[in-house]
Amino acid sequence: MRQIKQLIRLHQQGKGIKFLARTLNMSKNTVKEYLAKIRQGGYNLDDLLALEDPELERKLHAGNPAYSDQRFEWFKGKLDYYRDELGRDGVTRKLLWQEYQESQPNGYKYTQFCYHLNQHLRSAKPSMVLGHQPGDKLYIDFAGKTVCYVDQQSGEQIECQLFVASLPYSDYGFVIAVPSQKIEDFIYALMQCLLFLGGVPAALVPDNLKSAVTKACRYEPKISEALQQFANHYQATVIPARVAKPKDKALVENHVRLVYQQVLAPLRNQLFFSLHELNQALFARNHRLNQTRMQQKTTRAKKNSWRQKKPGSSLCLSSPLSWNTTTWPPCKRTTMCS
Repeated sequence: MRQIKQLIRLHQQGKGIKFLARTLNMSKNTVKEYLAKIRQGGYNLDDLLALEDPELERKLHAGNPAYSDQRFEWFKGKLDYYRDELGRDGVTRKLLWQEYQESQPNGYKYTQFCYHLNQHLRSAKPSMVLGHQPGDKLYIDFAGKTVCYVDQQSGEQIECQLFVASLPYSDYGFVIAVPSQKIEDFIYALMQCLLFLGGVPAALVPDNLKSAVTKACRYEPKISEALQQFANHYQATVIPARVAKPKDKALVENHVRLVYQQVLAPLRNQLFFSLHELNQALFARNHRLNQTRMQQKTTRAKKNSWRQKKPGSSLCLSSPLSWNTTTWPPCKRTTMCS
C-alpha cells in the first residue's frame, strides 16, 4: 500500500504513466489499472492518502475480504494501542497477541495479527520519492567487497578497495579500484571520477567514511581537511549522508549492488596482474553498465540528461592545488553530467 500512496502523490504532481512505472518499479499496466480504479470509484486523491493502509487496500482491492471482516473492525481500534505498547520494554508481538486472544477468542491467529499490525506500523513511517536536478549532487562511497590482482613478482594477491560514485539524475556511475581507503587514495579516486564525468557537481555526498568525515554527527559532521580543501578548490560543497539514515545513500548503495552484479560478477574468473589492468577491465564493464542504465532514453534525452547545464554545475577551476604528494590538476570548463 505504501507504493500505491506514492503512486497517488506522484499522480497528483502530474507525473506520467511511464515515470510512475519507472520510479515505483511497476509495470505500466499495473499503474494504469490503479489509476482506472481511482477514476471509476470517483475517489478524492487527498482522501485516499489520508486513509490507513488497510482501508486503502479495501477500497482498491474490493475482491479481498480481509478488511471487510468484523474482526478487523474491532482490531482497527486497537492498532494505536498496540503500536504504543510495542515501544515499552519487554513487550513483544507474541505477548500482545496472547492478550488479544484472551479478549477475542475468535479473533485473528498470530500470523494475521502480525500482518495487520505491521501494515499499520509501516504506514506510520512514510517514504517519499526524492527529486534530483542535473549536476546537483554526486553520491560517493566505498563498496563493502574488495577486488584483487596478482603480483607478478611474488604471486601474492593484492587486495584493493572499490570506489563507487553515482549521479542521481541520470544514474550514471563511476567505479575505480585503489590500494586503500586512505585519504590520498580517496582523493585520487574522487579526482579521477570528476575527470571521467567532465565536470564538478554542486555538492559531494559521501558516506561517513573516515577519509571524508573525521567526526560523524547528525547536525554538524566534521569534514576531513583534505576533502574540504579539495571541495573548496573545485568550488563544490560537501554534504555527508546522515548517520544511521540508510535512505540518504540509497542511490549509491543501489549502484554498488549493480556494480557487484554487472561489473564484478562477469570478471570473477579473470586474473589481473596489475592495478592498471584491473581498472581497465572495471572501466569497460562500467561503461556497459552506464549504457544499460540509459538504454530506455532516446538519443536526445540521453544528451540532455548527460549534458544539461545547471548553474554551478560547470566550473572553471583555479590553479592546481597540492596536498602532500598528491597533485590535483585543474579540469577544463565543461557542462556537468547529471
